[in-house]
Amino acid sequence: MAVAAAPKRQDTRKFFENLSGTGKSIAVLTSGGDAQGMNAAVRAVVRMGIYVGAKVYFIHEGYQGMVDGGDNIKEATWESVSSMLQVGGTVIGSARCKEFRSREGRLRAAHNLVKRSITNLCVIGGDGSLTGANLFREEWSSLLDELRQQGLIDEEAARSNSELHIVGMVGSIDNDFCGTDMTIGTDSALHRIIEVVDAIMTTAQSHQRTFVLEVMGRHCGYLALVSALACGADWVFIPEMPPEDGWEDSMCQKLSENRADKKRLNIIIVAEGAIDSHNKAVTPDYIKDLVVRCLGFDTRVTILGHVQRGGTPSAFDRILASRMGVEAVLALLEASATTPACVVSLVGNQAVRLPLMECVQMTQEVQKAMDEKKFDEAVRLRGRSFENNLSTYRLLSYRKADSELPNSSFNVAVLNVGAPAAGMNAAVRAAVRVGITEGHKMFAVSDGFEGFYKGQIKEIKWGDVGGWTGQGGSLLGTKRTLPGKHLDKIAEQMRIHNINALLVIGGFEAFESLLQLYEARAHYEEFCVPVCMLPATISNNVPGTDLSIGGDTSLNAIVETCDRIKQSASGTKRRVFIIETMGGYCGYLATVGGLAAGADTVYIYEEPFDIRDLQANVEHLTQKMKTSIQRGLVLRNENSNENFTTDFVYQLYTEEGRGVFDCRKNILGHMQQGGAPSPFDRNFGTKVAAKAIQWITRTLTDSYKGGRVFANSEDTACLLGMRRRAMVFQPVSQLRDETDFVHRIPKEQWWLKLRPLMKILAKYKTSYDVSDSGQLEHVTRVRPRESNTTSAI
Repeated sequence: MAVAAAPKRQDTRKFFENLSGTGKSIAVLTSGGDAQGMNAAVRAVVRMGIYVGAKVYFIHEGYQGMVDGGDNIKEATWESVSSMLQVGGTVIGSARCKEFRSREGRLRAAHNLVKRSITNLCVIGGDGSLTGANLFREEWSSLLDELRQQGLIDEEAARSNSELHIVGMVGSIDNDFCGTDMTIGTDSALHRIIEVVDAIMTTAQSHQRTFVLEVMGRHCGYLALVSALACGADWVFIPEMPPEDGWEDSMCQKLSENRADKKRLNIIIVAEGAIDSHNKAVTPDYIKDLVVRCLGFDTRVTILGHVQRGGTPSAFDRILASRMGVEAVLALLEASATTPACVVSLVGNQAVRLPLMECVQMTQEVQKAMDEKKFDEAVRLRGRSFENNLSTYRLLSYRKADSELPNSSFNVAVLNVGAPAAGMNAAVRAAVRVGITEGHKMFAVSDGFEGFYKGQIKEIKWGDVGGWTGQGGSLLGTKRTLPGKHLDKIAEQMRIHNINALLVIGGFEAFESLLQLYEARAHYEEFCVPVCMLPATISNNVPGTDLSIGGDTSLNAIVETCDRIKQSASGTKRRVFIIETMGGYCGYLATVGGLAAGADTVYIYEEPFDIRDLQANVEHLTQKMKTSIQRGLVLRNENSNENFTTDFVYQLYTEEGRGVFDCRKNILGHMQQGGAPSPFDRNFGTKVAAKAIQWITRTLTDSYKGGRVFANSEDTACLLGMRRRAMVFQPVSQLRDETDFVHRIPKEQWWLKLRPLMKILAKYKTSYDVSDSGQLEHVTRVRPRESNTTSAI
């Protein structure tokens, strides 16, 4: 499933100051199963609604509260959504409601809304909840007529409430809704699963056990598939891809081969809705009995159950929900009688609006295809993101016999450059295994280009990278050394080992290294080979990509720490925390971390500030302390200003806030660089590395002439990055002009558009450019041609 491209806009910028909510009432409700991040969405809707001058109401207990009315529908205030960003589940409650399914129930719900002049509804839930909302809208005018005939409302009330606008946000841990790459709650559920898998792996290794894990997903295998990718599971069962007949023998053979390869444990992941090709359920107990009977392995079953729904939302879910919440309010303000009910969703890294019923119909078509055993069709309907996950899993999971491999006779070297970033090892593992599957001989270089010129290069085999996905840091070793001063020795090593292609995984130093190698091609024929770079840096400061491997893990570390720090102030009144984050001159971690942690102010290099700004921020916090919210959070990027240091800011706030609040400061330091990689970074690293190796294979084939590889065009030295909706291979020589080399940052950075959003949610008056906000598009099945651009991950 693709999304039709939005029409180009004539005006380049449009600000939402002309979108006033004065005189409008918006109600927000959560319905169906709960999901982590729903509270962040509710908070964003309430604060954005109040910001634009609308009245905002909570509807407690979902549709049940709308039907029952009374105290279930309450006006929300700015303070009433404080401290809910970090809370899992939904604070306003959710319930499944039979009465709303009857017209009589919907009539009562309509009456309760009209009494409060609510004509804008923001529904956060799954496809059932959103379908119900759409039906409610379609019946709205006939419901008003009925209420008028019964004498429950007058003519004026019917006229002033004649249109009902609905915007949906999908909150579902299963990620089973077509039209969006990620639903609110999915990433947090993956965090819970991976935490459990990582814990189980240590005990399984100790005893050489096999573990069968059941994860949620009655009709959708997304959680099972992605967690299998993220932990390198031996086998996965999902409803969309039933195993072929005879799978029992194949699985047992694979498990025993892995044990023979000195692997001390096996992990099998089963979605709760898994079936075989005859529609018979595949249960964890059946698999356990099979493994014990056929192989005699010590096997245990773990059913994760509701653990997956619980816990605090991940940084990704908070940011996704906050962006979607603000987008939902904008969509309601722009809605008219002719616009269809829409869903705000995420495609790649971009917010889009899609007609609600088109998404629901597509989602139902998936189930229909599965019922009719058209499983390939079901996978296609699930969308590009799901397809990519599945094809990558297939590539990595099954080791072909040497006789089955294509014989390419190419040697490909992999190395890490720059500072370590979580997810690098997952990328190396994927690169090595996909390379071997493509028939290449894979070489690992230790310690970056320093190890390269010293000759620390050795062949790396399939089994050598087992268990690498969950490891933090860089197992190959990484250094910041650039190749420039050692070109002779590096060229010599390329000759000795006959290296035909390079895959460089790293941060800004990796980008500079690629430029140096590209420029050296004029003098060294050895560098006239395909070279690809994968951005891996917590700072996310590499040009040509919106996201880098390692950024998500670091954001989660920052957000987790901010949560704890905020909580430490709950007993002590009126406290402001000043927190310093890493990132060099790039304010990505501070800004996006600030949005996810609910910061009041974030200081970054890209947005210059002076003493007047600092003074205004202190006054803003002083005003805040007069309300019921009596704590503040200020983030400062380490290089945001050479004179306004963290100490200076801390001392200024302490002095100016004397008698109103006291201050504490924290420098987060290297804890932002460590830790096990998050599910997103494992998955992202795995998929981009697989894509990069496939590109290297194509480029090697194209540049192999006269018995040797010769590639010196600019499109053979590329960076693979995510740009808005797509993964794109971009020549590094073209990215040079997009880069500020002095400060080691791209000249244009997409996340700066999130800063006004963060300020609005912290109650600052600001200008918000909505020209980049989601336009109403249509769900289509047109497949864009594969080129150097590949679809959204």
